[in-house]
Amino acid sequence: MSDITQLLENNRQWSEDQRNSDPEFFNKLSERQKPEYLWIGCSDSRVPANQIVGLIPGDIFVHRNVANLVVHTDFNCLSVLQYAVDVLKVKHVIICGHYGCGGIEAALKEEPLGLIDNWLGHIKDIVYKHREELLNLNEHEKSARLCELNVLEQADNVKRSSIVKEALKRGQPLQVHSWIYSLRNGRLKDLSEVTE
Repeated sequence: MSDITQLLENNRQWSEDQRNSDPEFFNKLSERQKPEYLWIGCSDSRVPANQIVGLIPGDIFVHRNVANLVVHTDFNCLSVLQYAVDVLKVKHVIICGHYGCGGIEAALKEEPLGLIDNWLGHIKDIVYKHREELLNLNEHEKSARLCELNVLEQADNVKRSSIVKEALKRGQPLQVHSWIYSLRNGRLKDLSEVTE
């Protein structure tokens, strides 16, 4: 069986398992989407939003990109943010990074990688902004701290977006959260409790 065929078989088995445990699962799922959370996270396959917070499909709206960036000119991310806030009326926007992020580590190196260098430039701006804090850290500490600083910066970008400003102006309940995930123990840390 080819790898891709195995994925289709996995899907068939998953679908069957879901129906066996809850015969109405897919009917309920197809009726409407009403999540309370928007998750903006990294594309890294080791950080599956639903699973690490224990939610089922339909409970969390997800946008992922390399290094969980929220860039004011990224219409893909902003469209997701606007849909989540204005249409789905999510109550929480979670920016979640993770330690050991390849995008963060690539931004710390001076090796040219091609097109992605333009994307990683946003992270290099954060490195420059916090250069004094990062200067005396070893490689591991620098990467970990930059992962945290990046999450905080992206959360600030969400808060400064016209989408969130307008929602708050009209009194819509909305909170922005800065989280980081550890691949080593599977735990989330709320950075607003630690570093803000």
